Amino acid sequence: MRGIPHTARATVEPERAILVLCHSEVADEDAYWAEEMRALSQSAGVQVVAEMRQRRHNPDGATCIGKGKAQALFVLAREKEADLIIFDTELTPIQQRNLEQITQVRVIDRTQLILDIFARRARSREGALQVELAQLLYLMPRLSGKGTALSRLGGGIGTRGPGETKLEMDRRRIRERIAHLRGELAELRRQREHQRAARRRLPFPSGAIVGYTNAGKSTLLNVLSGAQTYVDQRVFATLDPTTRRVVLPDGWSVLLTDTVGFVENLPPMLLDAFRATLEEVQEADFLLHVIDISSPYWELQRDAVETTLVELGADGKPTILVFNKADRVRDTYWLRQLVAEHPNAVYISAKQAQGIPHLMDRIVQTLQSILVSVEVWLPYESSALVAECYEFGRVLSVDYQERGIHLRAQVIPSVAAKLQPYSK
Repeated sequence: MRGIPHTARATVEPERAILVLCHSEVADEDAYWAEEMRALSQSAGVQVVAEMRQRRHNPDGATCIGKGKAQALFVLAREKEADLIIFDTELTPIQQRNLEQITQVRVIDRTQLILDIFARRARSREGALQVELAQLLYLMPRLSGKGTALSRLGGGIGTRGPGETKLEMDRRRIRERIAHLRGELAELRRQREHQRAARRRLPFPSGAIVGYTNAGKSTLLNVLSGAQTYVDQRVFATLDPTTRRVVLPDGWSVLLTDTVGFVENLPPMLLDAFRATLEEVQEADFLLHVIDISSPYWELQRDAVETTLVELGADGKPTILVFNKADRVRDTYWLRQLVAEHPNAVYISAKQAQGIPHLMDRIVQTLQSILVSVEVWLPYESSALVAECYEFGRVLSVDYQERGIHLRAQVIPSVAAKLQPYSK
């Protein structure tokens, strides 16, 4: 806490926060953005005690919301005994300092809130390093003056993290820490690439499960694979990717990876820090885009995910749209119409395990669409590749002759790469 008298209370109580919403002038987007900010605040363990809305075409350079509104915010914070003020937009360092001086309450923006949630969710060493790097990249330009320590931020929401005690550094030491973290993550990135290379040696295609946060990705992976991946109803429950083998009805197997959930305008420093993790999406042969169809804002969430995929360079991959949480939608005619309007789509309920056979069929069809046609002469000592073609593709013809095995087939890309040296 910042030492403000009326905010002194037992640490076991959640911080009392005021949300300041100044994002959009479009009614639907405004409601969607407000709901997301409430969900983010809840995930961070914050009790929202009041909301303030302010729409300006041009944010005030000093306070974002204008001096008069900032004074009203001071009064509201006193009235509600708020410990914290959360803005739904990114604040400049000057705006943040001015607002804290006027309101006498700690002020954070949406990026800090998301960073705090990531800090709470980081379980692996890689996740902790990525969160700390993102925090430092965010805080670096916000240090006021040479050698200013970060201890002025105090504790609480927006200041938590695996590197919390390490944040007591000056600019030079923070730069050194950033360089060190990048080095450690580069090594972990190499290890992850080795793991992917080992998986590529297996004759299994790979898929990545992507989607908006809390769309049901981890639940779906559990249903498809029988695994017990961590599931939580709060946003950003999954930070570390989990890969599981899934056996399809026709006997094929695929490797599916659960990935971190996306949100609207994912902070750039998180995309940077989590790039090694997000490479799982870039390397996948196909994507399962999971959409919470029960959300009134599912189209906006779908668009946000697709925008992030473009930023990652992962757009254009074969993609199955998975309309999840269909058990919460009463109008099944609308669901069927929705699937008919979207190519390569299904509706399911991962929680109720409904519609899973249809999804499995879609995965099989998608895999068949990415098969590579090959025609090769195999030496008899490489005849084991014929069996792989039967298991992971379609054998069109096989002819055992004196010079070798003449094989025509359609196979997954990894098997096609093995056959390339023997092509006609």
